[in-house]
Amino acid sequence: MTEFVHPALLFIVGAVPIAFLNGAIRKAYLLLIPVLAILAVLAMQPGSYGAAQFLGQDILIAKVDKLSIVFATVFTIMALIGMVYALHLTEAGQHVAAFVYVGSALGVVFAGDYLTLYLFWEGMAFASAYLVFAQGGEKAVRAAFRYLMVHVTGGVVLLGGVVLHGLATGSFLFGPIEAGPMGAGAYLILAGFLLNAAVPPLNAWLTDAYPEATVTGAVFMSAFTTKTAVYVLARAYPGTELLVWLGAGMALYGVVYAVLENDCRRLLAYHIVSQVGYMVAGVGIGTELAVNGATSHAFAHILYKALLFMGAGAVIYVTGRRKLTELGGLYRTMPLTVALYMVGAFAISAFPFFSGFVTKSMVVAAAGEDHRALVMLALTMASSGTFLHTGLKLPYYMFFGTDRALEAREPPGNMLAAMAIAAALCIAIGVFPQTLYALLPYPVDFEPYTGVHITESLGVLMFTALGFVLFLKALDPENTISIDTDWFYRKGARFFMWFAERPLARYEKAVSDVSETAALPLLHGTARAGLRADLNGVDAVVNGVARAILDGGGTLRRLQTGVVTHYVLAMVAGLIAATAVFAVVWQ
Repeated sequence: MTEFVHPALLFIVGAVPIAFLNGAIRKAYLLLIPVLAILAVLAMQPGSYGAAQFLGQDILIAKVDKLSIVFATVFTIMALIGMVYALHLTEAGQHVAAFVYVGSALGVVFAGDYLTLYLFWEGMAFASAYLVFAQGGEKAVRAAFRYLMVHVTGGVVLLGGVVLHGLATGSFLFGPIEAGPMGAGAYLILAGFLLNAAVPPLNAWLTDAYPEATVTGAVFMSAFTTKTAVYVLARAYPGTELLVWLGAGMALYGVVYAVLENDCRRLLAYHIVSQVGYMVAGVGIGTELAVNGATSHAFAHILYKALLFMGAGAVIYVTGRRKLTELGGLYRTMPLTVALYMVGAFAISAFPFFSGFVTKSMVVAAAGEDHRALVMLALTMASSGTFLHTGLKLPYYMFFGTDRALEAREPPGNMLAAMAIAAALCIAIGVFPQTLYALLPYPVDFEPYTGVHITESLGVLMFTALGFVLFLKALDPENTISIDTDWFYRKGARFFMWFAERPLARYEKAVSDVSETAALPLLHGTARAGLRADLNGVDAVVNGVARAILDGGGTLRRLQTGVVTHYVLAMVAGLIAATAVFAVVWQ
């Protein structure tokens, strides 16, 4: 592996010294590692690295091809942006967790076997959970525990699928699932992947935990977990029909729930669900154009969604508030934040000359080429809803709208710098899409800037803006809580605790009382009787046999005189006795 430097190791091993560094040295170190990782990815050559055997099975630490390289490229770029955004933090724990989180995501991207993938998969779950725990407070801690509960459960499902699939195929190498009917193992693996992709009804962990994470932690979380899931789906399940409809449903599901949201980061979290729906649908369609579209949209989404979370995080950082009903009028004191946020809003809404326009349209075009009219309609409707809520509703009520006379200022310079880097990339990808297209796993034969495409897109966006103006009052945020699928495990957990503390505890006490008053005395009496029988019966017989053997041995020892004639006489006597016994028996 001398020609291959695994970027996951740069982050995971590089996390160790962070706690021992301070001040400017730590800040420089936090930026150095992502830069080295970017260089390592750019220097990679396709191939297999780190092949070995473990418990008789082939493992492959790293498999490098165009699909893994494009995801690794955006992951390392995002790691650099995220670290710039988090430079002002003095507590090392979040930096360490972010390093391990990024490193684990990169480990999954390059994993050539399921065992390696699983180890890094679980590393992502625990490292990212810390970014929620670090926020402190009852709500964050509860959300972090629920987040862990869901992901540990998903990890168990994934591991079960890996074992069953490995036993069925005889190999644990990670690659496309064989064509034809899928076995139980393949379905369990798919379920584990879909959970991390936040496919409804397995999505509530995302919208529950991301808004409760730290300001900087939410930026990292928006980038890695769901997009890593998109990668493994593209690697293992391209062309799976189920994914087409799940993805289309996701795109609409996230938009509908965003209508109901008052929390700015939870609204953005629901749009993660919606946007990942485009990627899942693209993987499900499975054509080269569709997989290219899913991959490129994941690349663009990581950057513009991080920019949106950074903008919302900057507002929370300076005001301490995150509900739209408590925000407004910030454009006067935070003009740079507003401008940078709007770049992300235009990108996610697929405005021409922004990144979303040149990536999202690939998935929609692939659906059209595959003659999937309903999927095209669902994705187009979702795009309109995205602009309505992320590009219009959220910035209007957060930055404009009613002036709440909040004391605010621009966030620290490092936060603005990170937002500026992400904004520049969103524009650069939109203006020069061929640079991104060159990284994609298949050759690209797609031109986003056609007159028809631009006209259609602008028509949808302008019509959406008109609807926003006309129905502005109806879109006023309300201080309510939306019930999602997490309701089931929240209520289920409460029922489980009630069952454990009431009926189960009472049953256990009753059994304990019966055992103490009846069963234990009987067992003690039986044990004492057994002890007496052992001492007076079994031991007596054993000791008697032992004494008989000892006495016989002593007699035999006395007969062994060492004189040959004595032995001869004994043999003759024995022979005469045997002859006599034989004669009697024969008669």
